Amino acid sequence: MAILEARKLTKRFGGLVAVQDFDLTVEDKSLLGLIGPNGAGKTTVFNMLACYCPPDAGQIIFQGRNVIGMRPYEVCALGLARTFQVTKPFVDNTVLENVMVGAFCRAGNTRKAERVASQVLEIVEFIHRRDATGHELTVAERKRLELARALATQPKLLLLDEPMAGLNPTEKAHMLALLRRIRDQHGMAIIVVEHDMKAVMALCERIIVLHRGEKLVEGTPDQVTRDPRAISAYLGEDYAAS
Repeated sequence: MAILEARKLTKRFGGLVAVQDFDLTVEDKSLLGLIGPNGAGKTTVFNMLACYCPPDAGQIIFQGRNVIGMRPYEVCALGLARTFQVTKPFVDNTVLENVMVGAFCRAGNTRKAERVASQVLEIVEFIHRRDATGHELTVAERKRLELARALATQPKLLLLDEPMAGLNPTEKAHMLALLRRIRDQHGMAIIVVEHDMKAVMALCERIIVLHRGEKLVEGTPDQVTRDPRAISAYLGEDYAAS
């Protein structure tokens, strides 16, 4: 069952066509990777899906509702949350307080928000840092906090913008395991934008290659890594041969 369908999404910035006639179907509880070179339009797609910027043309249906024209907080309340490539925690607040900001999407009072935030910190294995302030966190910890804050909104669809950027191999392995567990145990769909191809191919069941604002290839990781168009536009011969 599709939780999100986008049809013919187009976004222009002046004379630049950032995304052109982009189609997307996301099945419930699926893991989808969105890849492509810098400037391909990946973040623009995320911004349209999460209602940070409206498309110039096209349609976005999330859980049976047309969300075009909604505000980000409105679509978040429907169950769509996102993270950002550049993490921006509230640096003077604690980890717990940062996650409570997300929890207030549904929590009606501070006590409930704190309870939800604590539960989420347990899920992402970060409860031991609940009292640390934002400016004390490492890059890996900021990534985990960004994920926790999004999860605290209790989403049905989670958009992750480069969740492994800046992480070392051990930290990436931990993040991959965490994302799989979140999907399996908490039943949400996840779309990942990521430049670490080994991580994407290991994590996702389906991959879309975006190139110059248009969908170039869509398929399983094996299909994408064997497709000459994906190899030429983004993956490269060295990756295909590995």
